[in-house]
Amino acid sequence: MKARLEPRKNMTGRTALETVIPLSTPFVVFADPASACNFQCTFCPTGHRDMIAETGRFQGAMKFEVFQKIVDDLGAFDKPIKVLRMYKDGEPFLNKRLADMVAYARRAKHIEYIDTTTNGTFLTPERMGPVLEAGIDKINISVDGMNEETYKTFTRFKFDFKSLIDNVKWVYANKGRTEIVVKIPNELITEAQRQEFFETFGDHCDRIFVENFAPCWPEFDIEKHTGVTITKGLYQQDISETDVCPYIFYGYSVNADGLVSSCFLDWGRKLIIGDVRKQSMKEIWTSERMNALRLQHLEGRRRQNGVCGNCGQLSHCLPDNIDAHRVKLLDKFHKEVAVNPNVPAPGGDNPAYTVVAAE
Repeated sequence: MKARLEPRKNMTGRTALETVIPLSTPFVVFADPASACNFQCTFCPTGHRDMIAETGRFQGAMKFEVFQKIVDDLGAFDKPIKVLRMYKDGEPFLNKRLADMVAYARRAKHIEYIDTTTNGTFLTPERMGPVLEAGIDKINISVDGMNEETYKTFTRFKFDFKSLIDNVKWVYANKGRTEIVVKIPNELITEAQRQEFFETFGDHCDRIFVENFAPCWPEFDIEKHTGVTITKGLYQQDISETDVCPYIFYGYSVNADGLVSSCFLDWGRKLIIGDVRKQSMKEIWTSERMNALRLQHLEGRRRQNGVCGNCGQLSHCLPDNIDAHRVKLLDKFHKEVAVNPNVPAPGGDNPAYTVVAAE
């Protein structure tokens, strides 16, 4: 097998967050090309269209002009953005201008790295060729079973698995400098299929890994929706509790309609901190709403937050851990960031943080 047996998450060369918080420039920015998905996966909130309808969130593709503004705005920060993640809630390739978006971000001198994650439906030469040519750095390909029957059960989509194999081979053969990562949930394969997975894809990607389901989405019971009991973390690691979310200190997310969430797992739009159509990315990054949430976590009040309080991302998905530095970071945060105590953190019951309808 040519591929390295490694998870998609880069664990080497990471910056010790306690040495840089608060950050004047975010490390990671998510921009969601499309909030909708052609799959209806049982293990993902977006797959439950009745639940999504209840949130009132926008379902569709990001307008190219909105993406342009995001990229242009990021140029106002003091330093380049380390990673632009072009995915969040939906299938990125449902946006027909994905290649144009990658090319536009690639031309910007203030974005160092661009990646995306796809369910593999659109890995055809016609769709993938322009994205590869645009200069994307990494593509994560999610495999959701080793046969069409498993796909039908868990994604509720009639999937051509043989075409997926052929397309992955084509992508790898024509990837140029792009890194190709292939992953599959452990819960969707048998032990025999595990070896088949490595034999099928192991010579046609740069990294390959068997992950686990994880209760990463707040207020979404993945065990209930899949019937799977989760005993290990996403990357096969032991489950451990974390008090302070590190993600809100180094990144934030732009949803497909331009609303900005403090967290890339905000599928229900309860952590809205701004709107890039009306505000700059820099303004939102340093906003009172965002800082109120950070302060809530540093003060040990995460579990008082209706959304963050039961987030399994922090226990199951191997985040950076800054718990041991919370007291010192709180003092540093107070000295360097002005926070209005009257502004509540998003995620609570305050009506200021309810979902805002897309224009």
